[in-house]
Amino acid sequence: MRINYLVLLFILSIYTVHGQINPLVTVDTLAQKNWVETTYSQMSLDERLGQLFMVMVTSDQDKASTERTKKLIKEHHIGGVIFSTGGPVRQAQLTNDFQRNSKVPLMIGMDAEWGLAMRLDSTYAFPWNMTLGAIKDNAIVEKVGHRIGEHAKRLGVHINFAPDIDININPQNPIIGNRSFGEDRENVAQKGIAYMRGMEKAGVLSSGKHFPGHGDTAVDSHKALPVIDFTRERLDSIELYPYRKLIKEGLSSVMVAHLSVPSLEIKEGHPSSLSEQIIGDVLQEQLNFKGLVFTDALNMKGVSNFAKEGEVELSAFLAGNDILLMPLDVAKAKVKLLEAYNKGRITENRLATSVKKILMAKYKVGLNAYKPIDTKNLYEELNSLEDDILYEEAIENAITVVKNDFSLMAIKKLENKKIAYVKFGDAESDPFLRELNKYATVTQINGKDITTLKQKLSEYNLVIIGLHKSNESPWKAYKFNKNELTWLGEIAKERTSNLILAVFAKPYALLEVPSFDSIDAVILGYQNSELAQEKTAQVIFGALPAKGILPVTSHRDFPVNTTIPLESLMRLGYSFPERVGISSSKLAKVDEMVKNGIDSLMFPGAQIVVARKGKVVYNKGFGKPTYDSEEKITPDHIYDLASITKILATLPMVMKMEEEGKIALDNTFEELIPDYSDTELKNVTVLKALSHYGRLPAWIAFYINTLDEKRKPSNQFYRSQPTNGFSVKVADQLFISDMYKDSIYNRIGRQHLKSNRYRYSDIAYYVMKKYIEDTYKKRLDSLADEFLYKPIGATHTSFNPLDRFLKGDIVPSEEDNYYRYQTVQGYVHDMGAAMQGGVGGHAGLFSNANDVAKIMQMYLQNGFYGGQQFLEARTIKKFNTCYFCDRNVRRGIGFDKPEPNGGGPACSLVSRKSFGHSGFTGTYTWADPEKDLVYVFLSNRTYPSASNTLLVKSGLRTRIQKAIYESIIN
Repeated sequence: MRINYLVLLFILSIYTVHGQINPLVTVDTLAQKNWVETTYSQMSLDERLGQLFMVMVTSDQDKASTERTKKLIKEHHIGGVIFSTGGPVRQAQLTNDFQRNSKVPLMIGMDAEWGLAMRLDSTYAFPWNMTLGAIKDNAIVEKVGHRIGEHAKRLGVHINFAPDIDININPQNPIIGNRSFGEDRENVAQKGIAYMRGMEKAGVLSSGKHFPGHGDTAVDSHKALPVIDFTRERLDSIELYPYRKLIKEGLSSVMVAHLSVPSLEIKEGHPSSLSEQIIGDVLQEQLNFKGLVFTDALNMKGVSNFAKEGEVELSAFLAGNDILLMPLDVAKAKVKLLEAYNKGRITENRLATSVKKILMAKYKVGLNAYKPIDTKNLYEELNSLEDDILYEEAIENAITVVKNDFSLMAIKKLENKKIAYVKFGDAESDPFLRELNKYATVTQINGKDITTLKQKLSEYNLVIIGLHKSNESPWKAYKFNKNELTWLGEIAKERTSNLILAVFAKPYALLEVPSFDSIDAVILGYQNSELAQEKTAQVIFGALPAKGILPVTSHRDFPVNTTIPLESLMRLGYSFPERVGISSSKLAKVDEMVKNGIDSLMFPGAQIVVARKGKVVYNKGFGKPTYDSEEKITPDHIYDLASITKILATLPMVMKMEEEGKIALDNTFEELIPDYSDTELKNVTVLKALSHYGRLPAWIAFYINTLDEKRKPSNQFYRSQPTNGFSVKVADQLFISDMYKDSIYNRIGRQHLKSNRYRYSDIAYYVMKKYIEDTYKKRLDSLADEFLYKPIGATHTSFNPLDRFLKGDIVPSEEDNYYRYQTVQGYVHDMGAAMQGGVGGHAGLFSNANDVAKIMQMYLQNGFYGGQQFLEARTIKKFNTCYFCDRNVRRGIGFDKPEPNGGGPACSLVSRKSFGHSGFTGTYTWADPEKDLVYVFLSNRTYPSASNTLLVKSGLRTRIQKAIYESIIN
């Protein structure tokens, strides 16, 4: 049997692009031809006619419906089914059942424009086309198309009716909208090509829709027949433009819409899906499309009202369609088709052309060697980490800034900002608010009326309003309600504060806003998914750049292609491990190690943060504040950092002073504190002291001399309430004499230098603290807060945390039965720091792991963070240098460093450039410039007793560190 000429052209259209072999397809065309010819020759006329039908099924349908479909397969030999609602496992099982009953394997189709979740539960939803349309990099769109194709193929789906390449010019379009890549024809075409290419690479057929263009209509063709009343010139330049582009790139199929297009069809009110002029002349001849032609669903009112059952299907086939999608009645339609065949209205050549094209498509997707779907691990493979990573990448690249007066975003100068958040919309907003609060204190403000709301907002100088609308489907309501529009206008009028509007909905929502004159900044997240909310917050605070381009005109002020790029301020972002070259599965070993530590009674609970390449990829709380607690540790709990205070409070101030010329590394203690001129300490230099090479004593138990004969706080030194001369708070109902501060420094001055050169010592930090405070005439806690914590956004970092935080948010450190005789919670554990009112140069700082990571990241970034240069790069380098390594002193200036020959305070895998510190209470942090890695471990191993040394002996903190390094890919 000779192959039909049109069929040959179809083969060439599939396997060649611009006259070249299509690299996406590796099918043996001769083998394909032989299979098609053999299969066709063995079919009866009834079987050939059956191939033209693709009927709708659902995997959640009742048994009777399933049996009806099986009957269509067995008795009417239908060519395929299109699945709608249900679940993936049920669909796979049903597909296998249907295929067993089909002589020629069925072509399985789905509408899965943004993934299988468009129709199925328990499957993945990728961003809508409108969101993808905002992405500048088309390679990302191709990856999305490829992943959707892989999902479809895994579920046994052979054709995905996507991409939608309608150009959505009409904002009132009720059925396209977010399903479109936008209104710019070139953007739609290029995004469509990218999506198509990705899906075809996965082995799934593409389908451009809705031909000749459904984007500029306000009528839903499911309910009526829309009229596309434009000139041929307009259609050529807009609606048909993407089809020309995609056809040249190898588009597998086209779905023809139910539209009235007077300039293309002379019959008044004649649907495009039934029009020979539109399908045969325009699509197949003028646009030279030789692939499969599908009708849109024939049960839609836009076409089903046009003729009787059976007549519609016949008209569609005669017009040039190959596959009749979702017919109302297959049996009646086949009767009409058979009658037309017998009367010669349908020639054998015409029938063969369509059926052989269908068979060739089936061969292309592997149905010549059909295998049933394996349901093992199906759910996991359709909902993978790979999908999350790709979704995140797409959202990051889509977020679009369309207004940014005063360069308000990304937000800088956090120390000057008091930020409020107001929620608009009826969908979830918690992820957005949580993420905002990772960067600054952002308070949600509510009000029953606008007067109350404005009164509350008057206390803030920056207001963020978020419009949160349902993310369930692109057809959900997306507009502001009347009250919200009124309130937005009223809030915007209040010029005592800046205003940022974040929209988590279709960009057309902005059309309802009368004026943006008083709204300082507008950012579009496009969707209200958890990740879209989180990533938008990260852009607002500069953890991510803004790259998106507005895909449609969303207001007279914001025409299509509006974009205001924002650069990253190099604040920590939050992501998945694989985004920064870490294996999630290997990193999961950390969970097991920490839980073993808790089970082994090393500590009641812990926090761990891992950040790499500027992104936090692990931020977890484990265990409980105490062994008897009911609540669990969260990432927001606050720990006593103990000696980590040295490098997060005192050392930054010393570095700043060194830059300002207020201190030098060769300064002696005598120069810092003249009272030490007659002591052994007078010649100890800053360099040696902070390198722990100054022969200073390790520590001094100042508190012991203040206890009475019963080893309780003596009345000579303490009061239970603040009184004149006793105002320094040590702990709850314990106040020490104001004069004791001098006693501490006098006693330090009486110390003798030790014989051994290297000795870890707290004493230098008492000296540094005094010199810092004497120089600036302010307390260390205020200085560190102003210089570092507030500007960097370390909102959980503080000395004396009970002044700012609830007691329940602070993890207890010890049950003290030797000095304070109480639960030490919210007060510094270190006795010397406690006797200084909770503010020591060596201890006293409280924080969570996330905030510690911010400061360590600042060091890692050579002093830069959040758009601000806190310290100069040369200063970081100077202090992170080991000056006495040749004398077996591993330390830098303030920073702890790895031992040259391994071991010591870090695991064996860290680089020599790495640095960090540990704390007595069970804390640890380390940064490695070579691996661009920050690690923070916080615990209260001292609870209930500081005598518990299991954590220290086990080396768990550095064993976890090693596991983190081992999780780095390659």
